[in-house]
Amino acid sequence: MKFFLALLLVILIVVAAAGAWLWVSLLQPYKDFPAEGVFVTVPRGASCRTVAGILEKDGVVRSALAFKLYCRRHPKRGLQAGEYFFDRELTGRDVFWLLANGKIYEKQFTVREGETMFDIARELEAANFMSAADFLKAAADPAPVLSIAPQAASLEGFLYPATYHFPRHPAPADVIASMTGRFKEIWARIAPSAVAGPDDDDEPGSHSGLSLVTLASLVERETPLPDERRLVAGVFENRLRRRMLLQCDPTVIYALEREGKYRGSLTLSDLRVDSPYNTYRHQGLPPGPIGNPGEVSLRAAVAPAVTDYLYFVANARGGHFFSATLAEHNRNVQRYRRLLAGLPADPEPAPPAAPKRHPRRKTKAKNASLESAR
Repeated sequence: MKFFLALLLVILIVVAAAGAWLWVSLLQPYKDFPAEGVFVTVPRGASCRTVAGILEKDGVVRSALAFKLYCRRHPKRGLQAGEYFFDRELTGRDVFWLLANGKIYEKQFTVREGETMFDIARELEAANFMSAADFLKAAADPAPVLSIAPQAASLEGFLYPATYHFPRHPAPADVIASMTGRFKEIWARIAPSAVAGPDDDDEPGSHSGLSLVTLASLVERETPLPDERRLVAGVFENRLRRRMLLQCDPTVIYALEREGKYRGSLTLSDLRVDSPYNTYRHQGLPPGPIGNPGEVSLRAAVAPAVTDYLYFVANARGGHFFSATLAEHNRNVQRYRRLLAGLPADPEPAPPAAPKRHPRRKTKAKNASLESAR
């Protein structure tokens, strides 16, 4: 009898010790967690045993065995593949649920309105997501948007400006999919029900999907003011209808940037650069977008303002003066130059001239009296 009591006591002690060990392993934060934090990658398709070993090796959990036992209590909750960042000590249970819920590490990345795909590539590289070359190689393939723009030569114009969240080292294809997917969502809300086909693109007022996005990219680069974008789109539409050169400075800048020749400001010689993007030399829209427009500019391209404006020039205050005639435009150019010089846009009118004063003529009567006085 004493033997069985002793055996029972030993069993109880072992069970209590195991319970205490399991409690400490799963329900107490791991005090030996590395202070600098640690990244852990869960491979796709990895078993719970494999993941538990990785977590113990990297100092995230105290015991791989305890973590594996907890996994077995929740057989329907698989551990999600991806990279995780642990920046503080956690309990084994907390680590399990973080992985089961797929709380992978992500960094924020913002594409600003009007940025080119070359800008985006440089910024992705600067943020250590990927090399600029890898992104540009992926962006050179227009396949994701051919249903919208069959003539597109690349994804320029279709990398929608927004804030995204990516893992530390995403695949270029995944980044492209996020940006073009967002573009498609916006486009589906605002695109006209019937976009012109490739053969109709040169007809006045008729644009293909590519041409609309191209027009939107010009609008985006021309004005920062949302309220002006339909007006700018209307000016370009009017000039296209009249077969006038668009003479859009940002198209020249884009042409120079593609060749690595832009120096921060345009010169007269720059306006003569031999490029299909130079709208000072070539009639109509450039062959593709010159940046990635946002929703307001896309809407402006789809529904430009109906006006008789053919010209606009900066007003030195962030906006523009619009005009319907060249004479009026030239006056606005002078107004712009006066504003740059710190003068009022319109010169003050000259004061009215004072009336001329004429000397009085002597009357005959007065002359006669003078003769008498003599």
